[in-house]
Amino acid sequence: MATNNLQKRKILALEDIFKTETDPDHGLTMPQLIEKLAARGITAERKGIYRDIEALRKSGRDIVVLKCQPIQYALRTRPFDFSQLTLLIDAVQSSKFLSDKSSNTLVGSIRRLASVEERKRLNKQVHVYGRPKRQDHSDFVTVDLLQEALAQQRKVSFSYFRYDAHKRPQVRARDRHHLVTPVSLTYSEGNYYLVAYSDADAEIRNYRVDRMSTVAITDQPAERNDEIATYDPDEAARTVFGMYSGTCVAASIKVDAALMNVVIDRFGRDVDATPTDKAAAAIINVPVQSSPVFFGWMATLGDQAEILSPASLREDYAAWLGRILGKYRA
Repeated sequence: MATNNLQKRKILALEDIFKTETDPDHGLTMPQLIEKLAARGITAERKGIYRDIEALRKSGRDIVVLKCQPIQYALRTRPFDFSQLTLLIDAVQSSKFLSDKSSNTLVGSIRRLASVEERKRLNKQVHVYGRPKRQDHSDFVTVDLLQEALAQQRKVSFSYFRYDAHKRPQVRARDRHHLVTPVSLTYSEGNYYLVAYSDADAEIRNYRVDRMSTVAITDQPAERNDEIATYDPDEAARTVFGMYSGTCVAASIKVDAALMNVVIDRFGRDVDATPTDKAAAAIINVPVQSSPVFFGWMATLGDQAEILSPASLREDYAAWLGRILGKYRA
């Protein structure tokens, strides 16, 4: 029995050594493997290690012999390769939803999936302006609760707050109790949003997860209707600006050719665009949701863009601009 336990310890230790200290570019020689096992209090011989390596291979571990002198052994593949770990770390470090502390904790967990040598190359830091200095653990709990509600097909209740002029969270009377059917969770511009069907408003609305409090899964089954069934998150992403909902309209916008990079960044390369004025401009046809955030995006394009139709969208944009100009008139 003691011999069996020792063998189990040895093969588990050997697997961990391959995971943490080797990769496709860095291996260990047989003497080094024996030395590292000895550092863990395990005595091993070459023949025994050869058998253990073969056993690990048969169980699916991709342990290979590197072409070098002296011969080295290494774990070639693992659940995530280096480029995938880099992408994961970049995504975590670029998230404004996470505080520095939360980001660093997650990055540390991701780095432990790499070998020792790869960890050195993954040891980087991205500064993201606008991160929260501190983060309440309830932010993560809320996301988990909402995922659970989606899986259980149950309604959720919550309060929704906004900040006042003193930067204090305030819950208005109408926001003290929301009862909604979760439709999906969306991550946009550094924040999580709950897309949900509101019983009170009888429409699909977006809620910032970090502004939700007292979130609870209710016993009420999720609402079922055509609006929920036909909701398309991809279509919503194309039409909604800043997760600010509004009336969806088919817009025709004339933009200077110099702005096509901006247009494609926003609407994608398959945007319906027709060159005009000897290709000095283009007319794009896109579905958009009429909202202050869309108007703000249009304003950043200045006089190089013009809403052609529908007339209602053009008039709403002009009125929005007029109210702003009114603030600056003497």
